[in-house]
Amino acid sequence: MFHEITPPMQERMQYLEEVDSRDRTDGTEMPKRLRQIPPETGRFIALLAANCPKGEFIEIGTSAGYSSLWISLALKNRKDRFRTYEISTEKVALARDTFSLSGVSDRIELIEGDFLQKYTGIIEIAFCFLDCEKHLYEKCFDIVAERLVSGGMVVADNATNHFEFIKGMILKAENDQRFDCVTVPIGKGEFICRRK
Repeated sequence: MFHEITPPMQERMQYLEEVDSRDRTDGTEMPKRLRQIPPETGRFIALLAANCPKGEFIEIGTSAGYSSLWISLALKNRKDRFRTYEISTEKVALARDTFSLSGVSDRIELIEGDFLQKYTGIIEIAFCFLDCEKHLYEKCFDIVAERLVSGGMVVADNATNHFEFIKGMILKAENDQRFDCVTVPIGKGEFICRRK
């Protein structure tokens, strides 16, 4: 699937990588930064998503749509729905541009607003990428865990660099007999939770 990245998508990915890199060094305020995953994490979550069972694919925390592009590669030839949630109006506008310029608007439903208020209607989740504000991880996990199909996965970003902030969710998942869990040291750390 990585050989199928189109020139427009590659161009947008590179642009967002440059903006993200600049955000981290030029004094941009934290809420305005893209705070996106690195490319190696994008490839990793795309591979995971491509091997998930049938169901809905969701992302909590779209930012400018960079990670959404990677997930969309996994869904190119599938009929599964992909919804991504973003609370920031400015970032929703950036994500719309990302999806339009990359030619994937038809595969991604961008929902503006708080996932904790907008998740209704999701029944069977096959894959969830969790990358929102860290104090919300556990609440989001509680909602997703109850809707995760057998073989479905939750992948939570920042599992090593922000471990103290998401420790509650990680311990809850690891102690739940319904799930197999592991933290992978790629990027900022990815916590993977698979429903048995």
